Amino acid sequence: MKHIIKQFLLFSCLLVLSALLISCKKTNGTPEKERDLEFTVVENADLPDKLLKCIEDKKANPFKLTYENEDYLYIVQGYGAQKSGGYSISVDELYLAGNWIYVKTSLIGPGKNEPVTQNITYPYVVIKTEFMDNEVCFQ
Repeated sequence: MKHIIKQFLLFSCLLVLSALLISCKKTNGTPEKERDLEFTVVENADLPDKLLKCIEDKKANPFKLTYENEDYLYIVQGYGAQKSGGYSISVDELYLAGNWIYVKTSLIGPGKNEPVTQNITYPYVVIKTEFMDNEVCFQ
């Protein structure tokens, strides 16, 4: 009898665990998007000095960081050293969901026939949006 009870409990636990895994996979753990956020991509000349220094210190390797002041939130993603010029970065998504700000960017390489510099470059993007006291999730 104890053996049957143990098997039943094990089966019940597996069934509950399977249901949880399926529901997590279905929602991908990301809350539903509430709204897209307005943003601008900021050039180096318009960056706060502290942020620019931080980027310079980190740009040789891939990095993700945020910087805030009383008015704005800056979201930065760097792709590390690249062997040539001609790279660009697109901001694919920036939105609010739950207590999180989600950001997705993509590194776009130079075209096959595009002339590029043969120097090492350090592509990164700085996104400026309204200040919000939310955590940022880089996707």
